[in-house]
Amino acid sequence: MRDACKEIPDLVQSLAGEMQKLQISQARLEDNVQTLTNRVDNVEIDTRKSIDAYLEVQAQKVEKELNEWLEVKDREISAKIESDVKTVVEQATAAASVARVVESRAADFPVGRHVVGYWGWRDRTVADVGPDAPYFMSPAMLVPDLGELPLSLSLGVLGMPGISAYFGLLEVCKPKEGEVAVVSGAAGAVGSIVGQIARLKWCKVIGFAGSDAKVKWLKEELGFHHAFNYKTNDVTEALKQAAPDGVDVYFDNVGGELSSAVVNSMREWGRISVCGSISGYNESSLPKATIIQPAAIYKQLRMEGFLYSRWHDRWEEGITQLTQWVREGKIKYCETVTEGFQNTPKAFAGMLQGDNLGKAVVKV
Repeated sequence: MRDACKEIPDLVQSLAGEMQKLQISQARLEDNVQTLTNRVDNVEIDTRKSIDAYLEVQAQKVEKELNEWLEVKDREISAKIESDVKTVVEQATAAASVARVVESRAADFPVGRHVVGYWGWRDRTVADVGPDAPYFMSPAMLVPDLGELPLSLSLGVLGMPGISAYFGLLEVCKPKEGEVAVVSGAAGAVGSIVGQIARLKWCKVIGFAGSDAKVKWLKEELGFHHAFNYKTNDVTEALKQAAPDGVDVYFDNVGGELSSAVVNSMREWGRISVCGSISGYNESSLPKATIIQPAAIYKQLRMEGFLYSRWHDRWEEGITQLTQWVREGKIKYCETVTEGFQNTPKAFAGMLQGDNLGKAVVKV
């Protein structure tokens, strides 16, 4: 099984080069690369042990969500997961994948079925998929029969991003017909789904994204009523134009000054679902933003953060509804697909810079 990991050191070296382009400390990265290379070189997998499944990866995604675990200080990177300090390179490679079961000792994971789990950047793996198996982010789960739909959707609209959008909007914000819903990071994997669900619930939908091309996609393809490039538009003024009476629902993927502007433009009893904070993921210090407490108090707003794992027991419910909407053409999706396992670091760096439209995935 050593061959299953033989490409990882080269990938890590490539990742170091891509991250250097993002102005991350080269000296620190070299230390991290050496650490992971040593760990990989020493990997030994004893297949005689009671393992559950041997998997061949079909596609994997590069995770913007994982940056929520990162702390960036003095242009050096540290990462906290539980109480153990690990390197950024290890965290970058802890991505979700969809894989085909090649061998199995687990009755619930038969050979030939596909499964989604967090196994990192690799083209095959041996996984413990038992009910008591330890896991990162979420346990391994079987992919339902998607029929003619691409398997990679189980990493996007029919996977964790879809679940985050579906329950994060409907359960946390509880949008009502006729209300105004705003989405930041609206062209991303989660935000693009949130806006479409809000539209299906008869809300007036306003999206903010980081380029004119993304704004055009949101309005012309996804049916957002209004969309703005936050880099070239004043957010407060844009909302005065698009929602003169204020905002009822805000799905926040970004944080920072953009979110402060939205929160301060909300109506009484507004609801805010906090899914991410992209504005601070790659900064050397936490961004400063206008305070929101006066608006929260005097407009009696409710803000709630969430992890998608809250709804693991309702996963089938969410995926079933999302699949129906996709098949009916009521929810559209876009994937930025990078071909080739060896190009994963470039896909990761591009995603951090906002190059992707919709979900960024690597076809292995």
